[in-house]
Amino acid sequence: MNVINRVPDNWGQTTEVINRFNTVGHRLGTRYVGRNRAIRLLQVAVLCREHVLLLGPPGTAKTDLVDRFADLIEARKFTYLLTRFTEPSELFGPLDFEAFRSSNYQVRTDSMLPEAQVAFLDEVFQGSSAILNTLLTLINERVFHNGPTPMRAPLITVIGAANEMPDDPVLRAFADRFLLRAQLTPVAETQLHDLLALGWEREQNALSQPIPGEIVEVANWTAPVRERHLVSQQDLAGLARCVSDVSLELVLPDYEEVVRELLAARVALSDRRVVRGQKLIAAAAVLRNSTRAAPKDLWPLTHFWADPADAPIFEEIVQARVEADGGEQLHSVRTAGQILTDARYEFQQAQRRVDGGGLVPSILTRALGRLNELRLELLQAHGAGEDAAAIEEMIDKLIEELESTY
Repeated sequence: MNVINRVPDNWGQTTEVINRFNTVGHRLGTRYVGRNRAIRLLQVAVLCREHVLLLGPPGTAKTDLVDRFADLIEARKFTYLLTRFTEPSELFGPLDFEAFRSSNYQVRTDSMLPEAQVAFLDEVFQGSSAILNTLLTLINERVFHNGPTPMRAPLITVIGAANEMPDDPVLRAFADRFLLRAQLTPVAETQLHDLLALGWEREQNALSQPIPGEIVEVANWTAPVRERHLVSQQDLAGLARCVSDVSLELVLPDYEEVVRELLAARVALSDRRVVRGQKLIAAAAVLRNSTRAAPKDLWPLTHFWADPADAPIFEEIVQARVEADGGEQLHSVRTAGQILTDARYEFQQAQRRVDGGGLVPSILTRALGRLNELRLELLQAHGAGEDAAAIEEMIDKLIEELESTY
C-alpha cells in the first residue's frame, strides 16, 4: 500500500509554535514533580482533540495541573467535581426562564461545559445516567442538544479524573471514549526532596495572598497576575492540521505488529481505539517537530489501554520499540547518589526510633523493605558500574546494621 505524504511546504513556519507548545510542557514539568508523562499526554490529547483519564488517589495535583495547562494554552476551561447528587444544570447550565415563558425549553450555557474548550471533570464516573448520556454526545460529536436545538461545542478535550476504573460495564463503555489514560501515584517515596521544595514554594505563594475581603495594608502588594498563555487557539488549530499532515508510512509496519501482539495477548482493544491510535503517533511526531512518524513516536500507545490490568502488557510491547529507536524512557532514572541519599534517610529514621526505644517490628520491616527496594532500583538503573557497586555496598551495610538491631 502506498502512503501519500501530504506534508505541506510551509511546515517550517510551525517550528516556532511547536517550540512554544513544548515550552508549556517544560514549564509545567518544573512545577509538578513526577508528572512529566501526564503533561505530555495532555499535549498529545490537545493536538489530537482526544480525551484523557487521570487515574489516581486524591492529592496528586490533578486539578491544579489541568488549570495551569489550560491557562498556558489560552483555553476556556470548565472544572467540576461530580457526585451522585450532581444535577445536569450544574454542568450544562440553568434553565433559561425567559425562553421557557415562550414555551421554549433551553438552558443558559454561558461559562458552562457546552462552551468550554478544556474541561476537567473530577470523579467523572459519579455522574448520573442523564449526565453521562449528554457527555457521550458532547465527547463523541462535540454537540450539545440545548432543548430541540443542537449546539456545536468548541470542546478540544475532556480530562476526567477518578480513583480507579469502574467495574460497571456501562461505565466501562463510557470510559472507552477517553482514548488516553495516565496513572498518577504519590511521589513522596521516590522524589521527596523535589516534592517538598516545590510544594513549599507554592504554599508560600498561597499564604502571601490576602484572604478575600481582607483589608490589605502592605504598600507594595499587588494582585497575582494570571500566567500569560504561550500558545493561542489559532496556534493550536494550526498544530492540529499538522497532525493530519504527518506521514505514517515508516511507522505503520511497527504499529501493525504492536496491534497484533496486543490482540494475541488477549487485551481489551476495540477497533475504535486501534484506528484512533494512529493520531497519537502523529501527534508525538509533531511534538518532536517531525513531519514523518518513527517507532520512537509509538510512546503514547503505552497509555491507550482500556483495562488497568493490561497496562504492563502495553508497556512491555510498546516501550521496547520506542527505546530501540532512541525514544524516551518511560520511567525516570535517578542518579546513584539520589538513591543513596534516600537509603541513608530511611536508615536514620529507623535508627532514631531505636535510640528512643520506640522501634517496633513493623517499623523495622518497613525500613528494611524500603532499603531493599532502593538497592534493587540501583541495580536496575546503574548495573554493575564501579560507582554503583560502591553505593550498593554502602546500602548493604545499612541493611546489615539495621538487621542487627534485633
